[in-house]
Amino acid sequence: MKASEQPSIVVQKRARALLLYADGRLERTYPVALGRNWAADKAVEGDEATPLGEFYVCAKNPRSKYFLSLCISYPNAEDADRGLAAGLISAAEHAQIHEALRMHRIPPQRTRLGGEIYIHGASPVPTGPAHKDWTRGCIALENPAMQELYGLVSVGTPVVIVA
Repeated sequence: MKASEQPSIVVQKRARALLLYADGRLERTYPVALGRNWAADKAVEGDEATPLGEFYVCAKNPRSKYFLSLCISYPNAEDADRGLAAGLISAAEHAQIHEALRMHRIPPQRTRLGGEIYIHGASPVPTGPAHKDWTRGCIALENPAMQELYGLVSVGTPVVIVA
């Protein structure tokens, strides 16, 4: 992947795969582990679900307890709207989330919707028929894959998570 190419990430939950694109071309595919409640869309703090939707990398952490990590911009606007309608967050929290997204910053991470959803390392990522999802809603890669991905993406990289 050339430095001038624009990366993007697609996570396919059912396939347990993270796909890295450069200018729309598939460059790499990595196996992943997901949240223990992987099939659900993240709705509230503690549900251990990996969210669905459109996000962006909002921070990079070189000192993560899970080797390296990329913070994704959960909750997104749809999550905030759903949370406000369900009475899970206040109008002020809703406005703070929307403002952070508009400014391409980290949205509030400590609301009843949950937060701190990362793409991170921590070997090994289980594969095969006995596959175990072990995160609390994050997307985990093996450390060598995470090191490669970390070096290829920057804050602002689009991330789409699909079923």
